[in-house]
Amino acid sequence: MTFPFDTLRRWPDVEAPELLAADAADRLLLDESAGARTTLDDGALVVIGDTHGALTLASAAEGARRIRVHQDPLTGERALAANAKRLAVDDDAFSSLPFDADLVRDAEVVLLRLPRSLDELDDVAALIARHASPGVTVFAGGRIKHMTVAMNDVLRRHFDVVDVTHARQKSRVLVARGAKEGHDPEPRRATHDGLVVCAYGGVFAATSVDIGTRFLLDNISGRVAGGGTADDPVVDMACGTGVVAATFARQGLHAYASDQSAAAVASARATAEANGVSDLVRVERDDLLSMLDDASVSFIALNPPFHVGAAVYEGVAARLFADAARALRPGGELWTVWNSALLYRPTLERVVGPTRQIARNSKFTVMASVRSASAYDR
Repeated sequence: MTFPFDTLRRWPDVEAPELLAADAADRLLLDESAGARTTLDDGALVVIGDTHGALTLASAAEGARRIRVHQDPLTGERALAANAKRLAVDDDAFSSLPFDADLVRDAEVVLLRLPRSLDELDDVAALIARHASPGVTVFAGGRIKHMTVAMNDVLRRHFDVVDVTHARQKSRVLVARGAKEGHDPEPRRATHDGLVVCAYGGVFAATSVDIGTRFLLDNISGRVAGGGTADDPVVDMACGTGVVAATFARQGLHAYASDQSAAAVASARATAEANGVSDLVRVERDDLLSMLDDASVSFIALNPPFHVGAAVYEGVAARLFADAARALRPGGELWTVWNSALLYRPTLERVVGPTRQIARNSKFTVMASVRSASAYDR
């Protein structure tokens, strides 16, 4: 059976001609694992890091059922569901689960798209070794340009044997067997000027405070124009580890933090708890700010990502700006920091409203945009 990889879409994730929903690494993972998957019982296959559903849906097309799946980005999870509906995949073929023990419990085969973060790979390998079947086989694949020898070393901490397959179309698969005693992942911690930052593997900036966020916070202090109440919280959009939300909350303000990454949400909740401000910070896994009503908040802070996976793609920021404008009340403000080489100001002027420069240094720019009453008509 030939699976129709070319029909898969990234939607509702960002789409562009250069951004693919499936690649050669997906195909190689499926080919290398084919023999191991042939005799599996229902529920024995787990897929982790499937970008937009290729691994899960191709396995289902070959007869696998009750596949357990975890995708860190919410857009990936929703793309899998949309692709499954488009291909009329049976409801019992797969289920999307949180990253916890039930995801991998008693699993016999795990298909894993290798994350770029070694900490994330360590978290995944540790969870599998702790809760999967003792005889589990892990097929971990990726594009060679994003793979390092250190990934083999991480897997060897948790498995007795790590084999390396032949390369094909600039992709390769690592095969791990012989699970050692694993553990449930815990967030890593670091303290910066009294602020405790917690991070699970794979979250942007890990336990550091990235220099863009630091520059934003240095210039935003004492200048929140409105909000900060339970009914009108300040918003930390694309929150990562929740540094901005926790900083607001330590000042006594109510904060709302959201991110589409499951690991980021878990990290932000841990950061709020570690700083004793959980009662002031609400953290949600959300694509954009869809859980907030139109014109419902007065202040949003944003350090927008400009990568989609490994690719630089500035269009992701425009999508964030547009939804921030939707959620802001007229007169409300969006404060944004970005690498000064990026030309975001015209987009902010168009989709949000009048935009002024707050600060600029050799690398970063901070801008404040006032949501105009006519923003929706632009």
